[in-house]
Amino acid sequence: MLTVVLFNALGNLSLAWGMKHISEMVSLNPFGYIRALFNPFVALGTALLVLWLLTRMTLLSWADLSFVLPLTGLGYVLAAVFGELFLNESVTPAHWLGTLLIFAGTAMVGSTRQQTYPGGVSE
Repeated sequence: MLTVVLFNALGNLSLAWGMKHISEMVSLNPFGYIRALFNPFVALGTALLVLWLLTRMTLLSWADLSFVLPLTGLGYVLAAVFGELFLNESVTPAHWLGTLLIFAGTAMVGSTRQQTYPGGVSE
């Protein structure tokens, strides 16, 4: 579970860092996106997000969506922290309150019993 959250948060951080430090704005021109992929941080972010997708797929094969999704929502908390710490983004008190609510929901779901059945079918 922690791997999924870290791949998501670090992938998004790297992708955002790279996109904020490229020399041109990316818009409708597809070549701008291709050029952006050659930025090392964008490439790293893309790779981490591909790994995030693969590990999330694995996690979803092991546990119920209703269990996995709220727990992986912890990545949103890390995204807010990373945005403020590393990208100098201004995170308002309202954003922190929303982040706290996500964390509280994650804690509630994490404290419940997982009810995944063999073969993914409930009895």
